[in-house]
Order: sequence, then structure tokens, then C-alpha cells
Amino acid sequence: KMSSGAADLRQRKKQNCTESDKMAPQERNKENSKLGRSPKYMLIQRFAKLFFGCLAAVTSGMMYAVYLSTYHERKFWFSSRQELEREITFQGDSAIYYSFYKELLKAPSFERGVYELTHNNKTVSLKTINAVQQMTLYPELIASVLYQASGSEEVIEPVYFYIGIVFGLQGIYVTALFVTSWVMSGTWLAGMLTVAWFIINRTDTTRIDYSIPSRENWALPYFACQVAALTGYLKKNLNCSAEKFCYLLVNASTYTFMMMWEYSHYLLFVQAVSLFLLDSFALAQTEKVHEVYRIYLFSLIVGYLLQFENSALLVSPLLSLVVALMLSKSLQMNMKKSTFVSRLLKIMYIYLVLTVAVTINFLLKMFIPHKENEHLLKFIEVKLGLNTTKNFTMNWLLCQESLQAPSQDFFLRLTQSSLLPFYILVLIICLFSVTQVIFRRICGEPLKETVKLEDGRIGERPEIVYHVIHTILLGCLAMCLEGMKYLWTPYVCMLAAFGVCSPELWMTLFKWLRLKAVHPILLALILSMAVPTIIGFSLWKEFFPRIMTELTELQEFYDPDTVELMTWIKRQAPVAAVFAGSPQLMGVIKLCTGWTVSSLPLYNDDDLLKRNENIYQIYSKRSAEDIYKILTSYKANFLVIEDSICNEVGPVRGCRVKDLLDIANGHVVCEEGDNYAYSKYGRFCHEIKMNYSPYVNYFTRVYWNRSYFVYKINTVISFQS
Repeated sequence: KMSSGAADLRQRKKQNCTESDKMAPQERNKENSKLGRSPKYMLIQRFAKLFFGCLAAVTSGMMYAVYLSTYHERKFWFSSRQELEREITFQGDSAIYYSFYKELLKAPSFERGVYELTHNNKTVSLKTINAVQQMTLYPELIASVLYQASGSEEVIEPVYFYIGIVFGLQGIYVTALFVTSWVMSGTWLAGMLTVAWFIINRTDTTRIDYSIPSRENWALPYFACQVAALTGYLKKNLNCSAEKFCYLLVNASTYTFMMMWEYSHYLLFVQAVSLFLLDSFALAQTEKVHEVYRIYLFSLIVGYLLQFENSALLVSPLLSLVVALMLSKSLQMNMKKSTFVSRLLKIMYIYLVLTVAVTINFLLKMFIPHKENEHLLKFIEVKLGLNTTKNFTMNWLLCQESLQAPSQDFFLRLTQSSLLPFYILVLIICLFSVTQVIFRRICGEPLKETVKLEDGRIGERPEIVYHVIHTILLGCLAMCLEGMKYLWTPYVCMLAAFGVCSPELWMTLFKWLRLKAVHPILLALILSMAVPTIIGFSLWKEFFPRIMTELTELQEFYDPDTVELMTWIKRQAPVAAVFAGSPQLMGVIKLCTGWTVSSLPLYNDDDLLKRNENIYQIYSKRSAEDIYKILTSYKANFLVIEDSICNEVGPVRGCRVKDLLDIANGHVVCEEGDNYAYSKYGRFCHEIKMNYSPYVNYFTRVYWNRSYFVYKINTVISFQS
């Protein structure tokens, strides 16, 4: 029975494809005959539109990649720097990612390099890690293969090849946004406006400026391609070949996105919720939506296998939701009838899916051991005010700017570029139109097979409804966490550009206003050309000079103290030495010197989180003996103290590292509303610089400059007075 049902479904899909392929030319021929145009003329016109649109999309992506490369060169003087000075520009977790890329290139063979990464015991002391799984190093694996297979060793340096790939992906990112806006609006003028807004608001659309190797810079271009393909796939009356192409592209990009970023399944979960709501009100073809669910399921299974049986994917909310949707599909089949019972079934269907999804997720977490994302759940509890904690790591995360609510400056920047006002206008019109369509569906009115311009019903297009729901969900997340703006703002650019360039959106507005003085269709066509043109000229006049100034102005990034520290380590420290210090600095030391470190700037492993908290105690009010025991428990030989952390004067008191440590250690006393740090020991990072007992018994200063103090951890303790 199941095989016959699947065969029937395939047969219906074939018939739908065949019917749409046959109907589309007939409808176009009728329109052409009315306008007195020959089919040959229309074919040439369509080809010219497609050719110039694709040319504009590809050119926009290439120009953006060149722009990023030029700006990066002007900012860091990359071509005139030594290798050590170039590597220092990679900070924190970015340094760790690039260090593994270097190790892969140094390995005698690719297979040996992969083995060393999956059984890595030279990065973190006393710990063997599977770096490929734990840090999602598939981008570095691909980059190293491409570098060696293409014979680029004699043509380009590894660092230029690496950042070149990332900049190229950003070009693909912009091209995908261009295509999405073009597909939705029908004009590539919307794509041009999308790219303009994206570049002007670069501070809020991407983190490429200061974190090139980050996972999101590798992953989000694939997600943008997936969204572009999904937009085309959801369109009505799509011919069979275009539908198959979009389906295959959704498949490939979803799987690749899953492999590039460890948090990709959360973003796909938000997308799945958008499709679920779209399908619940019967605003899209159910078969297409369920095909996307199958793509999610396939990507999760393949990702689980290739990511070394990553249990985080099995307990992800995406898997629970997809399984619940598959199980609830039989109930949904009875909702297509326009009866009172079917309306009740819609409410029951939504409730059933959510209940089953939560139940499945709860059961999976009960039976599948998982630790990878427990700290995320704790963070969400504290962030929402459901719990309080003195834990150093949780409070440190809460103090990070990317995890705060967005500032007023963010909204001011979007308003100054005219992006936010037009986005709100487009969103309101689309949202009201979608609400009208949902109300009609509840009342039993069927959707039109083809929505014409004069109908003024932009809310009946499934791809538009999907984007409205998706951008609202992402916007809600961005209002809670500023770091989420890098996911939301690019789609704000795309949706706003689509709206002002779409005659259908203006026609929808005029239908509500009931214009009679001017022909609404003519006015909609005029505004869809005039408004984006005016916006484009105003953006060109105000922002183009600023962009050119960025590219011509030479900036200077030089950190002599860090260069001196790395040079001293490479020349003076033993090869087997283990360094301890702040996780961010340890990432740079690992990249620039290759020496083993005691901690890493990673927050997806409980053991590393505990290590980071313990080693941060060098900035707390603890005794020399306590610090010595902590450091020797990780087999550390050298300690690096940063003056910038020890003497930190942060803008928000209570968010400095030393304040958070005092709170976690119970060294804070509250008197009359004021907090005071109290301990019988002085702050370790200050006291050790005084060179008196007992500090000199445990530690010997071997190097210092204006920013760093390096101490050798004594193996034999000398108790001198």
C-alpha cells in the first residue's frame, strides 16, 4: 500500500509538471496575441532579461568580493606584513580555525593530516580531541584539499588562498540575495538595491571585517543559496525543469550548510517553523513543503553520520519537529475541505504537531546522551530571567555584546540608510495581505491558481508568505540578541528591496485605498520603477563617497607587544612547553607558535569551559598556592598575564573579568546598595608583579613588555623570605 501511495504521489507530481508546462506557453501566447507581439519577440525579450539579470547578479557578487579584499588590504597592510604579523590579525576562535588549516598543509599527506586532527593531543594539554567534530573543521579540510589539488603552492600563499575563498563565498552570498529579491519581484532592479543596502549596512549584515574564519562566514552563503532555491521552488505554476533545478539546489545547499556550522540546525529549525505555519493554513502546495521536510531529515541523518555520530543533531528541535510533521500528515489530509470540521482540524493539527514535537524531543533527550548544548539551555534560562546564577561562564556570556539586546545605534544606522522605514512599510503591507488571505481560507474561499497584477493579492503568493513569516521570526530573535542581527539584516535588505520594486505590492496597497483618479496598474508600474531609482540615487550620493574613502584611506593595524611576545616564545620557550593564560590569547599563541596551550576560546565543550574558568582565576583574589595548583593540574609550564585584563576599566561595572570572578568566588560584599570586592588575598595578577614571597616561590618572571608578563611555573618550589 505504501509503495502504491508513493507511486500515486509521483504520478500526480508528474501530471502537475506536465500540465503547468503545457498551460504556461498557452497563457503566454494568449497574452502576446492580445498585445500584438510574436512569440519570437517575447522569447528574445525574456532571454535578454535573464541574461542581463544574471550578468548583474554575478557582477555584483564579484565586485563585493573585490571590495572586501581591497578593504582588508587597506586595513591590515597584508601584503607588506611578515607571516607572524599577518597571523596576529586572526583573533580568538578565528586563530584556532586557521591554525588547523596550517597543520593540514604541513602534514605529509591529507589522510595523515585528517588523522592528526581527529586524534589531536598537541593542542590542549592533557586532552585528546577530535578537532574536526568539535570545531566543525570541514571548511579547513575543503580549503586545504583545494589548495593542494589546484597546484596553488607555487602561485599563492596559503593565507591569501584561505581568505580568498571566504571573500569569494561572500560574493556568492550577495549574489544569492540578489537572485532571491529578483525572483520575488520579477525585476533585477530589486537585486541591485538589495546589494546596495547590504554593502552600506555592512556593519550590521556581516562580521567578515574582524572574524574572517568564523563558521558563519563559511556557512551563511550556502544558506542564502538555499533560501534563493526555496523561494523559486515554492512559486506557483513553475515549469518542471525549473522546479527540479530548485529542488536539487535546495538539497545540495541544505546539506552543505549543515556540515559547515555546528549551529546550522537551529537556523533550519526557524525555517521549518516558517514552512509549517505556511502549510498549516494551506497557503502552499503540501507536497512541496513535505519534500523540504524530507530534505531536512536526510541532511540530519547524513550530518549525524559524517560528523562522527554527533548526538546534538539527534536531540535537535529540527529533527523533533520534522518527525512530528511526518506523523501528523495523515490528519492534515482531511483539512483540505472547506467545512467547519476542517477548520477545527487546522487548530488541532497545529496543537498536535507542537505537542508531538515537544514529546519526541523530551524522549530523545532522555535516551540519547548529550552534553554539547546543555550550556545553551542554561544560558537561555538565565537570559529570560527564569533562573539566576553566579557561574562565571554564564555571566561572562551574558556580558558579551553579541548576546545583549540591540542598541539604539543599530536602528539609527538602518534608518539613516532608509532601509528600516521601507522594510516596515513592505512588511506591514505584506502582513495585512497575508492576514486577509488566511481569513479567506478560514472562511472556505479557495486560492487562485494564478494571481494577476490587477488582483492586488500579494499575500496569496506562497514564497512571499514564507519570507514574511521567516523575517518576523528572525527579527524576534534579533530583538533579543544583537548577534542575531547578522542573520536578520541581510533578509531585511532583500525584503525591502523586493517590496519597493514589486508592482504587485503597490497594487495591493492601491486596492485597499481604492484609487480612482489614476489608473492603479499604471501607477503601480511607475512607482515600482521610480521609488527604487530615487532610493538608489540618494544612496549613491550619500554613501558612495564614504565607501570610496574606506578603500583609499590607509589604516594601520600593528600590535608590536604581541609580535614581541610571539617572537620570544618561538626563540626561548622549550618545544614541549605548555602555556596558560586567557583563552583568546591562547588561540593566538597556538596559531603563531604551534606550542601546546591549556585552554581554547571554545564554548561548546564542558571540560574546556571549566578549564577557561579555572585559568581565569589568575585575575581573581586567590592565593599563590591555589593558582599554582590549578596551573600545575593542567601541566602548564608558563603563565602569561595580560595587563589589559588585569587593569581593565570596562564601561559596565560588573562585566569585567575580575568582577565576574569576584562574584563567582563569593568575594563581593554588598553594603547600602554598593558592591565591594573583599578577600584576605590581593588580586593575583597585581601581587605577582611585586616579586615578593610567596609568589616568587612558585613563579619566576622570564619576560615582560608593556602588555604582557610571562612567568615560568617552578617545578621545584623554593621557600625564600
